[in-house]
Amino acid sequence: MHGNYERNDVIDRVNLVINHSNVTKDLEKEAFVENGVTYISKEDIANFFDPYIYYDEKYNQMITGSESKIAAIVVGEKKMTNNGSVVNLSAPILEKDNAYYLPFSELDSIYNVKTKYIEETNTIIIDSLNRKYVVADSNKNNGVKVKKTAISRTVDKLERGENVTILEEDGKSWTKIRTDRGKIGYVKSNTITNKNTIREDLQLEKEKPNKVSLIWDSFSEYASAPERSGKITGVNVVSPTFFTLERLGKGKVEENVGNSGKEYIKWAHKQGYQVWPSISNSSMIDTTSEIMNDYKLRQSLINQIVSFIIKYDLDGINIDFENMYQEDKELFSRFLIELAPRLNEIGAVLSVDVTAPDGSETWSMCYDRHTIGKIADYIVFMAYDQHGDSSEEAGSNAAFDWVEVNLQKFVGTQEEIAPEKIVLAMPFYTRIWWTNSEGKWVNEAWDLNSLYNKVPSNAKKVWDDDVKQYVSEYIQDGTVHKVWIEDEKSIEEKLSLVEKYKLAGAAYWKKGGETQNILKLISEKLGIE
Repeated sequence: MHGNYERNDVIDRVNLVINHSNVTKDLEKEAFVENGVTYISKEDIANFFDPYIYYDEKYNQMITGSESKIAAIVVGEKKMTNNGSVVNLSAPILEKDNAYYLPFSELDSIYNVKTKYIEETNTIIIDSLNRKYVVADSNKNNGVKVKKTAISRTVDKLERGENVTILEEDGKSWTKIRTDRGKIGYVKSNTITNKNTIREDLQLEKEKPNKVSLIWDSFSEYASAPERSGKITGVNVVSPTFFTLERLGKGKVEENVGNSGKEYIKWAHKQGYQVWPSISNSSMIDTTSEIMNDYKLRQSLINQIVSFIIKYDLDGINIDFENMYQEDKELFSRFLIELAPRLNEIGAVLSVDVTAPDGSETWSMCYDRHTIGKIADYIVFMAYDQHGDSSEEAGSNAAFDWVEVNLQKFVGTQEEIAPEKIVLAMPFYTRIWWTNSEGKWVNEAWDLNSLYNKVPSNAKKVWDDDVKQYVSEYIQDGTVHKVWIEDEKSIEEKLSLVEKYKLAGAAYWKKGGETQNILKLISEKLGIE
């Protein structure tokens, strides 16, 4: 049969048209309509609408969402929670042939779509409400062709004045359209008139810095927020340590804002800074696991985060969960998947801290960085503690070559994270190493602004071009001491990676460890006053 007349449409079951395409042949399970409700399988929703749709076995519920909505629907019940609010449904999730089918037409508000069923052609049409939508009229009785040629097969017929949806214009003689009966094909461009753009493409807008320069402002959970006045040179985001998980508290958050914290937020906004406080798990591995493994506990934590952001007029949140079980990796991603839409709804920024992808199970292998990089607004690479507190071997805290190799994993094929989402975090501290009485290396961390008082002024310094730091080795109190010095020159080298890899920006742990010269350097390199 000639290609122009070959029949490839589906006539033996319900057709499903999503925006510009008839996807019926690509469905894993047949869509169907029952009692006026459109049903689509979990597998097909995953393929076309929500790749993170999830069946929660513990509570026998489906969790699904979109950019700004997250819903939980108990199988068999006619209600759901939508961004924390209970909503009644006219139809439940159905179990059929060992598959789950969601009442899709009841979930238009979740997926931000409009669903309609055309009985005449047995076709379901789903239009995304965040995509450009253009309609027009046919100026004559017309045949809709399967291809851009008048001799191809006619898939539908238009009457003069009939409304069509414009899907694609080639700028020449043919226009791809969809009829009100759900048929997709081509008409000559000069046969349509009265084009009207109902809506343009809609993008979720958040207020984000052009280049992130974040400083963590750390104080204990028992201390008041620090008093700040004037500007911190080179910074446009502050992250005070306001929130901490309660030990085995089933998702309860201990907050440390108070009056001093409120004054801190006022100061930051007056300086033009965004405020993304950190919420820390304080490396409490069992506390974190308890929450991640229970949907209701995750929701309790999420509800508190949303409440804090609204209550204190915050611009975002910084998730700082470290030391987690590797087997909880996917559940930590689920927590972020469920958190992100809630933050998108209120225009709050989500940033998530992660370690280098080269360490232990609970320190490094507990993050699905690729998924986090897709879900969060920013993924913050904490590029330090290469040789940390418990290291038995002396070495740099953040060697340039180590930082760059791991950064390449972030942007390369290992993690595949968009560079414009990566914030490179660098230390405002380093470690002095010395040998103990057993001849083993031990260390102590020192802020950069006090390091000069600890290293003897006459100690010899040698530049190591691999680590891009000065290395000093000296004898003090009869013991060998060694330090890989973090200073303006080494920080400048790390800042060069932000430009080289076109990253979102930089971050610094922590306020109080810096020198004014380093802040001036950051200001100059990132173009932030």
